Amino acid sequence: MGSKTRIIVLHMKEVIYTAVFAALGILLILLLIFMFLPDKKEINENKGAKETMQYASGEYHSSVSWGDKAVDVKVVVDHNRIAAIELCNMEESVAAMYPLMQPSLEHISKQIREKNSLSNITYSEENQYTSAVLMGAIKQALEKARVE
Repeated sequence: MGSKTRIIVLHMKEVIYTAVFAALGILLILLLIFMFLPDKKEINENKGAKETMQYASGEYHSSVSWGDKAVDVKVVVDHNRIAAIELCNMEESVAAMYPLMQPSLEHISKQIREKNSLSNITYSEENQYTSAVLMGAIKQALEKARVE
């Protein structure tokens, strides 16, 4: 009833290759984890449902250039709440040239009024660039409304 002794022969070359590939695999996994983890700043922004900044009541304007024409974005703030966002001084030629501008602003405006915040605003892929430009203009107007 003896146990049979088994002898395993490991070639040093195979051990080194295995160790190198295992280290590269672990490094790749760590790299992917660090790339896709949210930043601490994003986590802190998402914790609070409302922004901490205070707004002064009034109408605030910001300008957006579309081609050679300028369109004003008006943000109406009422008692630390964003009441309305609309386009002003928009010519018919600009409206015809950029037909997604008005629907994009309405979609963004609805979300901002519901959340009273500029964080976590979503928009579709078909009008992402138009929405990004409009969000920039809205942020500029709200910077004017900010009370320290």
